[in-house]
Amino acid sequence: MVNIDFFKLAVKAAKIADDKKAIETVILDVKDLTTIANYFVVTTAESAPQINAISGDIEKTFKSEDAVIPVRREGISSSTWRVIDYGGLVVHVMSPQVRASYNLESIWREAKIININAKEQIKEPELKKKKTIKAKVKISKKTKKVTKKPAKKSVKKIVKSKLAKKAQKTGSKKTVIKASKKISRKKK
Repeated sequence: MVNIDFFKLAVKAAKIADDKKAIETVILDVKDLTTIANYFVVTTAESAPQINAISGDIEKTFKSEDAVIPVRREGISSSTWRVIDYGGLVVHVMSPQVRASYNLESIWREAKIININAKEQIKEPELKKKKTIKAKVKISKKTKKVTKKPAKKSVKKIVKSKLAKKAQKTGSKKTVIKASKKISRKKK
């Protein structure tokens, strides 16, 4: 049995997509989240011929250079979405409307997103698992109160950054200031 480096294949697929003028190509590292695959490559193509060109070139390159053939293909007759499944790697080539509709990055929001830039050297993510502290903080829109307090002091910075992002989206700095004050009061 041949040992396949799916990260290398994911990077290669992403670079092929970028060479074919794909838009917003990313690699999602989902190996800790699902048994479906280790990596997803998600990219956008602006037309059906471009979808065919990207997926066809990925299959052709993998077959000739790496001797890897897909386990399954979906959407061969579709003009909006093509899926190529290599077992540990699943490549999604989508039209802009389909990508916006399904929003795979949101569905797999806990996955590590690896942005592809052709000029950068891409290295495999560290195998050591870093400790992450998760704090669930919910701010009610009506009362603007924090309903759950974080468990540890180091969580405070994470919470503030999440609140800052939320305030940036809503345009309300008062929400962040009030929430951070309430968090610090509850910590004491």
